[in-house]
Amino acid sequence: MRFKIVEIEVKQALVESGLPDIDYALNPYIGCAHGCLYCYAKAYTRYRDVVDNWGRVVLVKKNLVPVLIREVKKVKKGSVGLGTVTDPYQPVEALYRISRRCIEILAENGFRVSIQTKSSLILRDIDVLRKYRDVVDVGITITSTSNTSPMTMFEPYSSPPKARIETLRKLSIEGVKTWIFYGPIIPGYNDDVDEISKILRIAKETGSDVYIDMLRVKKFMYNDQTLRVLARKSVEYNWEKLLESIQRLCRSLNLVCRYGFEYSREKPSKSLDQYLRKS
Repeated sequence: MRFKIVEIEVKQALVESGLPDIDYALNPYIGCAHGCLYCYAKAYTRYRDVVDNWGRVVLVKKNLVPVLIREVKKVKKGSVGLGTVTDPYQPVEALYRISRRCIEILAENGFRVSIQTKSSLILRDIDVLRKYRDVVDVGITITSTSNTSPMTMFEPYSSPPKARIETLRKLSIEGVKTWIFYGPIIPGYNDDVDEISKILRIAKETGSDVYIDMLRVKKFMYNDQTLRVLARKSVEYNWEKLLESIQRLCRSLNLVCRYGFEYSREKPSKSLDQYLRKS
């Protein structure tokens, strides 16, 4: 196997979340085998071995299911973000099936579930998603529309762009509420109008809302030559102009487009820290 799996035990499953419209965060794994170079989750991971070997070490919360079963009987009902700092459908899910079981437990106990992933593996659980579609929504991260896009160099082990788009379409056909997370937008890689228009048209076709997010600059990026260049470009980039252009396109297509996190021209990363500090 390309990555190392380490099983751990946890005392808590649901964590209070500051994310908009999300009451709790639930992360079945720590780290992510997708190994996306830009992933902000590295900045919110306490385990040094996972951070230093990003994409090569994944911690599995092996007792998460029984812990969650206890918690759903005690905590206030609300909405749960499944995969706020990890991908709940990364390859290890094929072995452990923790995300699938968590969706069932939450839905059966009166919680809403919002899932975000880059993986077509989620289609394995189409039966569960269809069954609970009244309380489940799925967001697919789409950063490009072509399998030959330069964006793929930053997402080396995720499902290819076309597989993600097809996953979105299949979920939509099944009546599952879907949304697109278009982020991060990386200057010079996926910020051209043609690419943006293609992604928005896919959203229109599938009835998906769109969440837009810029490249969030974190300290770890300055330790990598490639990321350091991108971080500097992001800091200097005219995000306000681009975001206004995207919103115009959204209005022309009658799409609901929101910012993934609060957009602040002065301190674009502050709100992300606030949202994820407990996740």
